[in-house]
Amino acid sequence: MDEKRSALFTIIIIASVIVVFTAADLIQGDRLFSETENRVLASKPRFTLDALLWEDYTQKYETYLTDQFVSRDKWITIKTYMDLALQEKEINGVYLGSDGYLIERHLPSDYSGVQVNKKIALLEKLVRDWDATVMLVPTADNILTDKLPGYAPYFDEKRFLDQVAQHVGKHYVDVYSILQEHAQEEIYYRTDHHWTSLGAACGYSAWAEHTGHEAQDYGAENMELVAEDFLGTLHSKVNLNMAGDRIYYFPKTLEQPLKVTYDLAEETQTDTCYAPLHLDTKNKYGFFLDDNHALVEIETEYRNGEVLFVIKDSYANCFVPLLIPHYEKIYVLDPRHFRGRLYEFMENCKPRKGMDVLVLYNCIHFLEDFAYVE
Repeated sequence: MDEKRSALFTIIIIASVIVVFTAADLIQGDRLFSETENRVLASKPRFTLDALLWEDYTQKYETYLTDQFVSRDKWITIKTYMDLALQEKEINGVYLGSDGYLIERHLPSDYSGVQVNKKIALLEKLVRDWDATVMLVPTADNILTDKLPGYAPYFDEKRFLDQVAQHVGKHYVDVYSILQEHAQEEIYYRTDHHWTSLGAACGYSAWAEHTGHEAQDYGAENMELVAEDFLGTLHSKVNLNMAGDRIYYFPKTLEQPLKVTYDLAEETQTDTCYAPLHLDTKNKYGFFLDDNHALVEIETEYRNGEVLFVIKDSYANCFVPLLIPHYEKIYVLDPRHFRGRLYEFMENCKPRKGMDVLVLYNCIHFLEDFAYVE
C-alpha cells in the first residue's frame, strides 16, 4: 500500500510540474530574440501532414521547445554549476580554461577531409579568378593551448592552414605564426569567440608585411578603452558569474573623415565605422562595423585611388578599420547575409585600375560557412 501511495505521489508531483511549466510557457509567450545568447530564437514550426511525414518537423519542434523553455537562461546557469560541482572541464561546447578563459570547443571529428577539400577548392577558384589574398585566422583553442584543460582535444588548424597555403601559394597570409608569438598577450577575449583589437593588430602586421603596405602604428599603447563589462557569446553558453572583458579600439582609424553606408541604404549613412550604441547592449562586439551586415561601404579621404573588397565573417569587423589609411574605398561583404551573385556584384564595384580582394575568416567559420554564388 505504501508503494502505491509513493508511486501516486510521484505521479502527482511530475504532473504538477508539467502543468506549471506548460502554463508558464503559455503565459510567457514566444521570445523572438535572446539578448543573453545574442541570437534569434526558434519559432513554432507550422504543422502540416507533409511537414510531419517528409520534413524535419519533429526536430524543428524540439528546437523550438528548447529555445522557448521558460526561464531558459536560469536553467543554463543551474546546469553549469551542477557540472562544475562534478568537476567538468567542458560545458555546452565550451572549455573552462585557466586564467578565466572560456574557449570554444572544436573537435577533430567535426570537420571531415571531404569538407576541408570542398572549402579549399572553392577558395582556390576565388583566388584564381580575383587574385585574392587569403587570411584565415586560427581560433583560441589552437593558440592558447596552455589555457586548455589537460588533454582537451581540438581540431588541428595549423595542419589545415598548411593545406590552404599549399593550394593558394603566394596569396596566403600567415597569421598563425604572429598570433603564436603574442599568445601571452590578450589577443582573444576571455568570454567571447572573437579575437580582440590587439589580436587584429597582430593580424594587420602580417597583412601589411605580406602585401607590402607601410604598417601603421597599432601598438597596445595606442588603444582606447570603450567598455570593460563585455560578456560574450561563450559566456552566454555557460552563464557563469565572472568578470567581463575590456573592449578597445584604435582612435587613429578616425583621423580622416569617413562616409560609411550599410546595405546600400542612404538612411544608414554615418561618419564612423564604430557604433557606440552597441556598448549599452549585451552584444558589445557590435561596436565594430555596427555588428553584421550583408554589405558595408567605407569611403575615406585618402585619395589614392586604391579600392579593397573584403569577403568576410565577423572576425573582420574589428580588423577592417585598421585598413582605412590604405584605401580610398573599402567594400565589406558577408556572404552569410548577402543575397545575390558575388562575381557580378564585384564587377560592378571594380574600378578601371582594378581592386584588391581579401578573404578574411576564422578557420572554423570558413569551414562551416564559407560559400558564395558566382
